[in-house]
Amino acid sequence: QVLLVESGGGLVQAGGSLRLSCAASGRTLSSYVMGWFRQAPGKERELIATITWSTGITHYEDHVKGRFTISRDSAKNTISLQMNNLKPEDTAVYYCGASVDTMTTNWRTVHFWGQGTQVAISS
Repeated sequence: QVLLVESGGGLVQAGGSLRLSCAASGRTLSSYVMGWFRQAPGKERELIATITWSTGITHYEDHVKGRFTISRDSAKNTISLQMNNLKPEDTAVYYCGASVDTMTTNWRTVHFWGQGTQVAISS
């Protein structure tokens, strides 16, 4: 079991920035891929970015490239998502996920989830 706890959501104006964090506990993460997803009202949960814990290799979906940055802090067992130049369409609940070996865009295959944190962007 991997326990994930997100923090850092909130309300900001368009063009602003937020930094989300996800603290992981329960298992050694060396075999895991961590990722951030988001889900807007009435929409499917969508992948934002992933990071392979052992190598630090990152992947970004096209809709956030250049604006969002995923990172990890091995000493603190946390991952973060730095979000810049936020847009109203970024409004969603943001979820941290963890999966063994790989993570795809299919949220149904993610092994562990955090509780989510709300991000709201005003225009």
